[in-house]
Amino acid sequence: MFCRFALAVAATLALSISASGAEEPVHRIGVLGNVENPEATRIWLDGLRERGWVEGTNLRIEYRRYQGRNEQIPALAAELVAFRPEVIVTVASPAAAAIHAAAPTIPLVFVSVGDPIALGLVDGLAHPGGHATGFATLSPEGFMGKTIQLLKQMVPGASRIAQFINPSNPMIRRFLKDNAEIEKQLGVKLIVVEASAVDQFEAAFGAAVKQGAEAIHVGSDPLTFAHSAEIVALAARYHLPAFYLERRYVLDGGLFCYGPHLEDQWRDAAGYVDKILRGEKPADLPVQQPTRYYLTINLKTAATLGITVPPSLLRVADEVIE
Repeated sequence: MFCRFALAVAATLALSISASGAEEPVHRIGVLGNVENPEATRIWLDGLRERGWVEGTNLRIEYRRYQGRNEQIPALAAELVAFRPEVIVTVASPAAAAIHAAAPTIPLVFVSVGDPIALGLVDGLAHPGGHATGFATLSPEGFMGKTIQLLKQMVPGASRIAQFINPSNPMIRRFLKDNAEIEKQLGVKLIVVEASAVDQFEAAFGAAVKQGAEAIHVGSDPLTFAHSAEIVALAARYHLPAFYLERRYVLDGGLFCYGPHLEDQWRDAAGYVDKILRGEKPADLPVQQPTRYYLTINLKTAATLGITVPPSLLRVADEVIE
């Protein structure tokens, strides 16, 4: 009797030790991003780590980057779907739309999407209603007018302002919809110049100058973002004061920018991925919009262009690069 009891206790202890020493399940995440962004990646991984998810321990992350080449997105999306992740994170509208089309039932957390409702990713912001949610860059009403006004403050004499756009961007209609009203309110002429490939950039800048542009407003797009240094160099070569929507351009030597920080959205994306891995549904996680916009000014570039930055802008700048 005692022997049987001892054997039973030993077996129970063995099972207990085996269970406690069992490896933690490894969860799988796919990321379809645009370009390498070390700061955003660090913030994203730190956010996951703070919530108990460590890459290489209980988390495996597969990255694919399309480098502004939208034509590569479908193939990269297929690779990530074949990885069979529990959730996919995407950057920008084309990537989010491709994943949603390729795998509509895989939970999707999108970052930096202009209008997820118009793209068909979600039914509504408060109640997404499907397998996708995330972080939109939906601009508040009148935002485009405000950015043109900022450019006018920086370059008071500019009456003809170019708008540099990628016509293949599905969100471009939102970018241009208020042009007529902006022209009327601010007394400017807006000149639209287009480039849907890198080898069209210089022709677009040349067209802007040929049409008398005295400044240029660079739209937000994965292609231009991936080639921010080239865009900044062209603005300098054509001596065009340029406004941007992302800080990356200003760090590359651009004049100034006003917009949300991509890094903020990556920090919050880690929180949504955590919730989904723990069983929450994307349908129950509201799409979030930017709560803060940052003004960054590059004084060195201003001096090169012969611009004296107005004190009114310097006072409200979040960051001044000297």
